Amino acid sequence: MPSQPATRAAAVLPLESCATERAAEAIRRGYDAYELAFLEITRRARDRFATRDWPGMQDDARERLALYGRMIAQVLDELHAVFPQAHRRADLWTDVRSVYAERIAGHGSAELAETFFNSVTRRALTTVGVNHDVEFVDFAFERVPPVIGGVGYRSYACNGSTADALRTMLAQYALGLDDGCLLHAAERIAARIEAAWSAGCASMRFDNLEMLEPVFYRRKGAYVVGRVRGGNRIMPLVLAFTHGHAGVQVDAVLLKESDVSIVFSFTRSYFHVDARRPSDVIQFLRTLMPLKPVAELYAGLGYNKHGKTELFRDLQRHLSRSDDRFVHAPGARGMVMAVFTLPSYDIVFKVIRDRFPEPKRTTRDAVRDQYRLVFMHDRAGRLVDANDFEHVVFDRERFSPALLDELLESCAESVRVDGDQVVIAHLYTERRVRPLDVYLKEADTAARIRVVLDYGQAIKDLAATNVFPGDLLLKNFGVTRHGRVVFYDYDELSLLEECRFRAIPPPRHPEDEMASEPWFHVGPADMFPEEFAKFLHMEPAEREAFLGTHGDLFEPGFWSGMQARLASGDIPDLAPYGPAARLGC
Repeated sequence: MPSQPATRAAAVLPLESCATERAAEAIRRGYDAYELAFLEITRRARDRFATRDWPGMQDDARERLALYGRMIAQVLDELHAVFPQAHRRADLWTDVRSVYAERIAGHGSAELAETFFNSVTRRALTTVGVNHDVEFVDFAFERVPPVIGGVGYRSYACNGSTADALRTMLAQYALGLDDGCLLHAAERIAARIEAAWSAGCASMRFDNLEMLEPVFYRRKGAYVVGRVRGGNRIMPLVLAFTHGHAGVQVDAVLLKESDVSIVFSFTRSYFHVDARRPSDVIQFLRTLMPLKPVAELYAGLGYNKHGKTELFRDLQRHLSRSDDRFVHAPGARGMVMAVFTLPSYDIVFKVIRDRFPEPKRTTRDAVRDQYRLVFMHDRAGRLVDANDFEHVVFDRERFSPALLDELLESCAESVRVDGDQVVIAHLYTERRVRPLDVYLKEADTAARIRVVLDYGQAIKDLAATNVFPGDLLLKNFGVTRHGRVVFYDYDELSLLEECRFRAIPPPRHPEDEMASEPWFHVGPADMFPEEFAKFLHMEPAEREAFLGTHGDLFEPGFWSGMQARLASGDIPDLAPYGPAARLGC
């Protein structure tokens, strides 16, 4: 009898050890399969650009976005077969993590493999907060990617002619420029580089051009990304290529951090980049955009799940180094979302309310569907990227009493207090922007006019990507640090193709205009553009400028014309840069 415990342990431990090995191997294989499929889709972009297959490019973008969740589900199914009961035991998962860490050691994208593992464990264990014993956690410090070597970028010496170096570089990327365009573009780009470098008061000439090897593809564009180096000074250099009916050309050259940052904006869809070591690319990009969060750079390369990991880690580091409280975000109170922020941190947090007052007729599930639609859609530089988190835990003391009271009262289905912690079942995060209505109260006349004109262009850009915001109130739009107007309130957003734009029928008799109800039938998809003017709460000068430039927004013809373009398969051009950057080849 004394030997029985030892016998039982001997029977159990080998089985659990075997399950641990099999589980770690299943997750590693799952990640490898995900990475392979991700790169396979990504690499199609070169041919899509070469053949002008823009619908195919959009299909690839959607397929790639859906890939992660599909691969996680497959791994979970396999794990259930490995240990259907024990898979919920955290002590086993600690051992699985150790084995998995050994399996991915030295992997070119180990940081992404860790996030993949965390995604699996959080789904398997329904983790609330962070399980430090199971997950790969790195809150204490920001992980700095390894220093990039010569493999990640190409260097072109500028000892003699800058144009000669550019000609060599343009030819090596083989994007389809004909010889005449290549020669002309090289001269024009060289002149731009030399003028910009001199304008920076550099006392020395630049030495070389350093360009990342992979091409960045998105929508109808291709981008070669690099920098100009001279001594210890660098200047961004991004070349934008287009492929029109006349062939491939260099459409623009970007030489400012602000311009490059807009190309990589959190309001744009993700690039397709064949980056075998993503951390090398991130390290290089940080030299061009030092203010751009690492989380956004990873997301910009299509690794949005790891971008979310980096955002959460950065938030945890910030919370540990600060003491301010979560408070209501600036701007009008939302009817559908409770929105709060940490004043010292450039993010807003959104929680869906339990009930919505009139005139809102949506549901919680419908709101979540709208956010999923935005995630899968072309954001066109006008829709703010959102991250959704589940079962997030914060210290109760970090919430202002007024905010916590509101969350517990209006968001009780999502928010609860557990001792000294606040647990949020479902939470969205977005980059913080200045609400447009607040901005217009603070800015001078020139800035207000410029921004209201961009507000109109934002509506048109969204329409060009088959999006109708639904609610055009200024409070639902925001202004970025670069002065661009973006949309962030998605509860009434719809596809343009689902809308019916109509003119208001003339009244049958004078009493019709005085009636409280319309004298004509209004369907759920009916929109009346002439009524959009009700949303323009602007000063006279701003309103006049807006109507002069964007008056067509109040006519059904603009909207039906855009619907016809989209129905014909036309994908409008939406360049992430202005006329000043264009090369004019």
